[in-house]
Parts: sequence; C-alpha cells; structure tokens
Amino acid sequence: MKRKDIIILSWISLGTSLFFFFAFTSEKTIENFMITVLISFMYSFILGAGNGLINDFLNKRFPWSEATTKRAIISIVSILIANTILVYFCNYMNFVVFQKAVSTEEYFSGRYNFINWFTINIALLISTFLHAKGFMEELKKTSRKEVVEQKLIAKSANAQFESLKNQLDPHFLFNSLNVLSSLIDENPNQAQKFTASMSKIYRYVLEQKDKELVTVEDEIEFAKTYCDLLKTRFEDSVDFEFDVGKEDLRRFVVPLSLQLLLENCIKHNFATSSKPLLIKVFSENDTLCIENNLQTREQMKESAGIGLANIVQRYSLLTKKNVFIEKSEDYFKVKLPILSEKPNIVSVDIDTEDKAYERAQKRVKEIKGFYGNLISYCIVIPFLVILNLITNPHSYWFYWPMLGWGIGVVSHGMSVFAIGKSWEEKKIKEILEKNNQRYGK
Repeated sequence: MKRKDIIILSWISLGTSLFFFFAFTSEKTIENFMITVLISFMYSFILGAGNGLINDFLNKRFPWSEATTKRAIISIVSILIANTILVYFCNYMNFVVFQKAVSTEEYFSGRYNFINWFTINIALLISTFLHAKGFMEELKKTSRKEVVEQKLIAKSANAQFESLKNQLDPHFLFNSLNVLSSLIDENPNQAQKFTASMSKIYRYVLEQKDKELVTVEDEIEFAKTYCDLLKTRFEDSVDFEFDVGKEDLRRFVVPLSLQLLLENCIKHNFATSSKPLLIKVFSENDTLCIENNLQTREQMKESAGIGLANIVQRYSLLTKKNVFIEKSEDYFKVKLPILSEKPNIVSVDIDTEDKAYERAQKRVKEIKGFYGNLISYCIVIPFLVILNLITNPHSYWFYWPMLGWGIGVVSHGMSVFAIGKSWEEKKIKEILEKNNQRYGK
C-alpha cells in the first residue's frame, strides 16, 4: 500500500471510531474508546487494504483498457468472494474475540446473519468505489495516451507524405536535364523542341506534386505529353500504346506515377530501331497497368530506386490497396490501384486533433457523471441505513431508497458502458461495414 492510502485509511478509521464511540457506546471509558479505535482500524484496514490489493492485482493482470468485459466479470466475482470472507473474519474478531459477546458456535449458528449481510453490502459499496476509481484513473491515462498517439501518427504521416512529394520535383528535373544534355550533342534542333515541351510538362509537375490524388484522365494526358518528349529523343526506338477505359478516366491515381514509371522503363531497358521498346498503358480490374517488354540494360551504377519506391509508399499512406509488380522473362508490369474517391486523410484512419480530443473529453465527462452518481450512492445510502437503525430499528425503510437509487445507478452505468450511444455507434458501424463487404464497396 502507498503511504497516501495508509493515511486516508487511518483518518477514516479514527473518524468512524469517534462516531461509534459517542453514538453507540454506553460506558464512555478509555478502555472502550481504545477497543472502538482498534475495531475501526481492523475493519478499515482489512476491508480497505484487502479490496485495494485485489484491485491493484487485477489492474496488473487484467487492465481495463485491454479486457474491459473480462475484467468486469472477474472483478464482480472476486469482490463478492473476498468481501464475504473478509467481513465474516472481521465480525468474528469483533464479536467473538474483542467484545466476547458470543461464542464461536453462536456466531456461526445464524444469529449474526443480518449483521454480516449488512456489513458485506457496505464492504461491496466501498469495493465498488475503489474499482470505479481505478477504472477512472486508467480511462484518463488511456484517453490522454490515445490523443497523444493520434497527434504523433498524424504528424508523422503528414511529414512522411510531404517528404515523399518533395522528392518528385528534383527527381523529375534532374532526369529531364540528363535527357536534354544527351540531345544537345545528338540533335540540337530536337533539344530546342525538348526544352519548350519540358517547360510545359514541368508546369504540370509543379501544379500536381502537392496533390494527394489526380484523375486518371489528367495523368494520362500528362503521360502522353511526356511520351512525346521521349519520342523526340528515341524516335522509332520507343513505341507507346494507351488503352484506358472511359469509366476509369474520372477515377483517381497518385500524381506523377505514370511519369515515374515511364522513366523507369526507359532507364532500365535498352531501345533500338531493330529492337524497339514497347510500353503499354491500360486499365485492368480497377488497376492502371504500365507494361513493357523486358530488354534489360546493364547498369553502370546501382539505381537509387526513387521512382517505384516513392509510388509504393505514397499509395500505402493513402489506401490499403497495394501496388503490384509482375516480372517474367518477357515483360515487366506495374499495377497501380485506381481509387473511386479521394480519401480525406491518410489510411491510418486518424481523426484531427480537435475531434479526437473533443470525443475523448465528452467520453470522460459521461463517465465522470456516472461515477459521481455512484459515489453519492455509496455515501448517502450507508448514512440512511445508520439513521434508520438508530431512529427506528424495528422498521427497515432504508430498503426503498437503496433499491430505487440502486436501479438508477445500474441503468446509468449500462447507458454509459453497455447500451448507450457508444453501443449504438458501434452497431451502426458494424452494419455499415457488413453492407460494404456484401456489395463489394
């Protein structure tokens, strides 16, 4: 036990002993006071510490955040068994050992069943409060942790996405300048045309590189313009075929993906008039395919691998659909997923910081309201029981407020943890997911 818990239990024990000594003890002597203090400390520390140890043990073995339902069931069973044993032990020590009011046989004969039952209920209320307090503390930690994790994930994903997009600008520029450098020596007139066309293409690169997705139609038009540049340099050594379905033109792909893949085809394959390189761009089963006949070129130095790796990483941040690569002895093919709609954010399904914090704050407020109701119940009901036993011990009217309010507390708890709005939201989400799977969305 922590020092703070020991101090709290000591003050509770002292306050309880003073109350019982002045309210119920007929002979107010030092000896009776010490016995009352001893009995109060016994009840407080055995019941309080016992329930505290059980709660700490369950927190380590079955945390609320990892197994809520399992933890709730184990908690209910364990506190019922433990408190029954602890109460019978404390009452035995009180009435048989300290006060010597009855013998052991009389105690277990059933004479003290009502007192034991009443004390068990008080112990269960205390235990419920301790478990509720533990759950509340873990909920706060989990809520704070989730918000922090969401912030870190969002910042990390956005930074990664921006880094990948920033690769495109210099990558395209350097490759284009290399082509231009080759043309200046081979064909100066073509180099001039290439320079003019490159300025138009580079404008598209600057416009599109900051976008997450572009339409297939825009990407195809840009790719055709880029292919004209390649034809300027390679002439009959390279041929291009485009066959994309009209229904796919209004859908989306990652920007500059085609240009990067076309670059790869030229970079990794040789092309001559006698053995031309044929590059096909076509749609197939919700994918945009770029295929070329395999004429592998010997590389003077190892490729940096920016193009294809960049596309794969950007798709992984935007969707769960994968980029597929097929390679055989005759051809090399890359399949890019065609997306039906633009995702609002990256695929890790994170909310914005404000929404995540607002949702966590609302949830904490609901749970705090429930535990405020529960704590009030745990304080007021014992007071009403004591008041009833003092004023009218022959008529037990405390049952009615205890039962009525208890039903209200249970209903409140179920609305917060089981069948409230959170349960409705989960069910709605489950039904929508099933419908999406059924209709193949």
